[in-house]
Amino acid sequence: MSPTTLAVWKFASCDGCQLTLLDCEDELLTLADQVQIATFAEASSAMVGGPYDVSLVEGSITTHHDEQRIHEIREQSKLLVTIGACATAGGVQALRNFADIAEFTSVVYAKPEYIDALATSTPASAHVKVDYQLQGCPIDRGQLLDTLAALLIGRKPRIPAKTVCTECKLRGVTCVVVAEGIPCLGPVTHAGCGALCPRHHRGCFGCFGPSAAPRTATLIPLLRRDGMSDGEVDRVFSTFNVASFTAERSKQ
Repeated sequence: MSPTTLAVWKFASCDGCQLTLLDCEDELLTLADQVQIATFAEASSAMVGGPYDVSLVEGSITTHHDEQRIHEIREQSKLLVTIGACATAGGVQALRNFADIAEFTSVVYAKPEYIDALATSTPASAHVKVDYQLQGCPIDRGQLLDTLAALLIGRKPRIPAKTVCTECKLRGVTCVVVAEGIPCLGPVTHAGCGALCPRHHRGCFGCFGPSAAPRTATLIPLLRRDGMSDGEVDRVFSTFNVASFTAERSKQ
C-alpha cells in the first residue's frame, strides 16, 4: 500500500503550529513508512505536486492571493485540516476586522498603494470546506498526533469538545477563580491546552477559542466581579481568537 501523502501549507501566521509539527520528529519517524511529506516548506525545499491525501493549513486568509491559493489547495486535497487560531478563527491579526485597513497601511507603510490586503483576516473555513479543525495558539501536539494517526487508519479524530474548566477538574487543579479570585476564561474556552495557565496560577486567556456553547454573557459579570473593568474584559477577549469570541458575544 502506498504511503499517505501529507502537505503542510502556510498563510498569515507566526509558524508556531508548524513548529509544533516539527517538534513531533521522534513520533513522525515511526510513521515514516506510512506517510510521505510531499510539501512542507518549513522543513524542506523539496516539494511534490498534488493531489494530496491530507493537507494541514496554518494561517489566516488575508490577501487576494491567499483566497486563490486556499481554493487551489482544497481542490488538490482529499482532507483539509486547519491548525491553530489563525487558520480556525483568523488569529490575532483579525483585530483589523474591526478597524480601517486603509488607515493601518497608511501609518505602517511608506507606499501603502503597493499593499494588496483584504479588509479582513478570516479562517480557511470562510472560503472552502474544512474537514477538521485543531484549535489553539499553538495547537496541542497530542491532538495533532492523534489526528494524524486517526486519518492514517481511517477513523474520526478524537477532538475534545469539553472546556478548560473540565480539564482543570480532571487534573485536580484548584479553580483560580474560586480560590484566588483570578479572572479566567476557562468556562468558555475550548479544551486542548491541558489547563496550562491555571496549573501555574494564572487565568485562562482563551488560546483555544470559544467552546462549543460558550456562555460569555454569564461569565462577563464574574470577570467584572473579580476586578476587571469593561475595557479589560474587551481586551481579554480580543487576542488570539478575537473574531470568534466577538461573534459569540454578539449572539448573547
